[in-house]
Amino acid sequence: MTEPVLYAVTDGVATITLNRPDAMNSLDVATKVALRDTVLEASGDDAVRCVVLTGTGRAFCVGQDLKEHVTILNDSSSDALFRTVPDHYNPTVTALATMPKPVVAAVNGVAAGAGASLAFACDFRVVAETAGFNLAFSGIALSCDTGSSWTLPKLVGRAKALELLYFPRTIKADEALALGLATTVVPGDGLADEVAGLARRLAEGPTVSYGAIRRSLEYSAGHDFVSSLAFEAEMMALTGGTADHRNAVDAFVAKQKPVFEGR
Repeated sequence: MTEPVLYAVTDGVATITLNRPDAMNSLDVATKVALRDTVLEASGDDAVRCVVLTGTGRAFCVGQDLKEHVTILNDSSSDALFRTVPDHYNPTVTALATMPKPVVAAVNGVAAGAGASLAFACDFRVVAETAGFNLAFSGIALSCDTGSSWTLPKLVGRAKALELLYFPRTIKADEALALGLATTVVPGDGLADEVAGLARRLAEGPTVSYGAIRRSLEYSAGHDFVSSLAFEAEMMALTGGTADHRNAVDAFVAKQKPVFEGR
């Protein structure tokens, strides 16, 4: 049986690959469980200093597997329909958005519904020029999930977020770049190299510093200015005590390039 999610770690980079190309990497229960557990594994692994999320075939991820969804919807004895957001989507996207290391979405094809939301939770979205995003939720009379109510307005503003959610359509790569949904757009045959270069740079960087920056931005989004300053001070104390900081200062004084070990 083919694994629905592939996982590999090389030189500090963990690559998580959705592997249901015949179903456009849609998320059935088995895939959601595997993805959640794999993201949590990468989050907790100190040897992992950068995470890449991508898909196989012509899609990044088109969100919920609607064929399975219909079966669950028709089963009046099952509460699986109501469990999947708290049991699967929420812990997965929380781990992506809050893990103490950078996360890159390599958007190889269409990212729709929860698939788009997963990409929006990453720090960088490197998008193939043939790919696109679609906030498909209201098209099937559902609310948004997988964190898009939080991430999307921060990327494009509240008014644009409402428009994209109310009236779902495919947002092509060039428009995604203009809106801020994409970090970089590259030719499809250059996606792997572009992502590899970015991931390598991140994996060779000051991992604790990156994690503290992620935490600071997340904290400030829900707190006032004074509280955010206090949290910044905590993160500065944390990073100021790392070996990477000491080595970087020593390298600066010696006019050398620092080598970061992620600790």
